[in-house]
Amino acid sequence: MQQKLQLFCIPFKILLFLSLILVTYIVCYNILNPLNQSSVIGIGFLSQLTLHKSTSNSALESHCDYSYGNWVSDETQRIQKYTENCPFLDPGFRCQQSGREDMVYQKWRWQPQRCNLPRFDAADFLRRIQNGRIVFAGDSIGRNQWESLICMLLQGVSNQSTVYEQYGNPITKHKGYLSIQFHEYNLTVEYYRVPFLVMTDRLPPHAPPEVRGVVRVDALHWYSRKWIGADVLIFSAGHWWNKDKTIKMGYYFQEGGSVNVTMDVMEAFRRSLNTLKSWVMQNLEPGKSHIFFRSYSPVHYRDGEWNEGGNCDMNTRPETDYTKLEPEPPHNILISEFAKQMEIANRKVQFLNITYLTEFRKDGHPSSHREPGTPANAPQDCSHWCLPGVPDTWNELLYAKLLKIGFRTKMT
Repeated sequence: MQQKLQLFCIPFKILLFLSLILVTYIVCYNILNPLNQSSVIGIGFLSQLTLHKSTSNSALESHCDYSYGNWVSDETQRIQKYTENCPFLDPGFRCQQSGREDMVYQKWRWQPQRCNLPRFDAADFLRRIQNGRIVFAGDSIGRNQWESLICMLLQGVSNQSTVYEQYGNPITKHKGYLSIQFHEYNLTVEYYRVPFLVMTDRLPPHAPPEVRGVVRVDALHWYSRKWIGADVLIFSAGHWWNKDKTIKMGYYFQEGGSVNVTMDVMEAFRRSLNTLKSWVMQNLEPGKSHIFFRSYSPVHYRDGEWNEGGNCDMNTRPETDYTKLEPEPPHNILISEFAKQMEIANRKVQFLNITYLTEFRKDGHPSSHREPGTPANAPQDCSHWCLPGVPDTWNELLYAKLLKIGFRTKMT
């Protein structure tokens, strides 16, 4: 009997030892990868344990999360892309023309784990979205992505003179909205500047003295009337949802007819997303509109905030030290929850998670290479992105997600 117990204890001890190794790996992995919010089974080699060695390529693709991977050097990237001569680029994003000499930042390709990102095919995208509308609504980082997509799609047009701003407006950083018409395809790609998505407004009667303006978390911006009927909508928010651009500027949050001076910024953001959710349910056709909510785009100010001498002009390559990556922004948790709730309600809503891949790209900002006429002592721009550049990869993810769901595959 004693001999049998000893024989039983040997494999038990081995199993216990292996379990300790596994737990140690999980803890270390999460310390070194603070931004990767995937489940335990979705990270590193553990994810491979869930897939049989003989798994087909199609099965691997179905398990692939394009948001996680690594940047690889690729000399062909720049050759395949548009250039700064694209007529729809804001001067503030044309970093080479504004004096940036290195071009290495244009030679990186995003490689997802366990699968490949489909090559962006502008002609195919244009055929799929023909007679349709793409709408970008949000802050100026959304504008960055909007300009990127226009220039990427322009590569699939035979006569580029047939692409123009619908109302004759110049491509400049201005308040309002812009609409680019792709005449050959009866397509518009529109941008609406709505940093909070909801409305900002004047003071209501009897507002507290410290209140200079309000963000109405229960009222979507009136531009939303123009979004109805769009085939693809890309929302972005986050950079204005902080204390610096709200409470510290005297902007508090209004719900109904009263101002709440104690409401936390993230709570206000959550309520604004509920307002957006209600609007989607009431105004968009479930079978027509595909909605993407892009995650927070990281900033890379070092040695101070943007107005305190923060800089990023010394960065010429992506970050390689995982310990220097910032933790998951709280905005993403709320945005992800919004997308999940809409999916449960049978709406075509996806979370376009670009935060992790973008966190590495401290080298991709305009920094001190801003648009002509910018004063020499102006703050560096470590929020927006040079174009061509990082937002092109966001649009590659957007295209890949549309392909994955079979977007307009049956259209002729």
